[in-house]
Amino acid sequence: MTNFENSTRRVAVFGASGHTGRFVVEELLRRGLAPVAVGRRAEALEAAFSDGGVAIRTASVEDPETLDRAFEGAAAVINCAGPFLDTAEAVAAAALRAGAHYVDVSAEQPSAQAVFDRFDGPARAAGLVVLPAMGFYGGLADLLVTAAMGGWAEADDIQIGIGIDRWWPTKGTRVTGARNTAPRQVIAGGRLAPLPNPAPRTTWIFPEPLGSQAMVEVPFSEVVVIARHLKTARLDTFLSETALADVRDTATPPPTAVDERGLSAQRFVVEAIVRRGDQTRRATASGRDIYGFTAPLVCEAVERLLAGGGASGALAPGEAFDAADFLGALPFDGLATA
Repeated sequence: MTNFENSTRRVAVFGASGHTGRFVVEELLRRGLAPVAVGRRAEALEAAFSDGGVAIRTASVEDPETLDRAFEGAAAVINCAGPFLDTAEAVAAAALRAGAHYVDVSAEQPSAQAVFDRFDGPARAAGLVVLPAMGFYGGLADLLVTAAMGGWAEADDIQIGIGIDRWWPTKGTRVTGARNTAPRQVIAGGRLAPLPNPAPRTTWIFPEPLGSQAMVEVPFSEVVVIARHLKTARLDTFLSETALADVRDTATPPPTAVDERGLSAQRFVVEAIVRRGDQTRRATASGRDIYGFTAPLVCEAVERLLAGGGASGALAPGEAFDAADFLGALPFDGLATA
């Protein structure tokens, strides 16, 4: 019998044969959960999970019945298949039909907003959680900001710095970048507003190993997620210019594994700085490989959802979980709040 047949803690992973999806399946196995690898092409799934220890199901967002069959019996669905503008709503709808929580790892602002808008009511009615943007871009920044806010009800200003020494983009990242052409948004005057053109630049002094970084404003899904549950007059997200140059260069290769876990040598530091009046608080986290790190991030969320006892609906990570406790459970190289 497969792990799928034996376990009552089934987690369907849509896009399981992709780069991030494979990390997620391995992390679910490590946690004693029973992943069901779901994707469009059986041959890709069979090649990725050739040892037979993971159940395989084929499904397509163009065919809701295949999604229903693939997600049958699952307690949660993790969507790793971008562009999420094309997959999130179909997969989330199928997850709710299956009676399963839905979690995705979208960095796309329009996708996260559409999931919040469409699925909050249905998820509440079903007693389920829909959690978009629970990845390195989106969920991590929201948790850091929420932890830094502590008991504050609102902030005057939030700045997020995403320091990455190199960005080796996956095929999925490149496809999503080409698909996601919507204008990026920040928060200005307490509401969502277009990113200025040209985008602002700054210098950010990160803790080691990154140190001083030239930065450019590049907001991701964390803006929509944070706006969902926290109040601030202004929110800006800055990304290392070197990382942005990498992802824009078509000659930059995809990630290459340098250890037995399959992680690349990429290093990151993410820092959230929140200000209210003359008080400033910050939370900082560092680690390796933004794609590999997404796996424990999203799997920790799923494991907590399966434990039950929380709110239902379409939620931001900082709404669904105790942010400080959640961050403390993740495998950072370093984590600090001040």
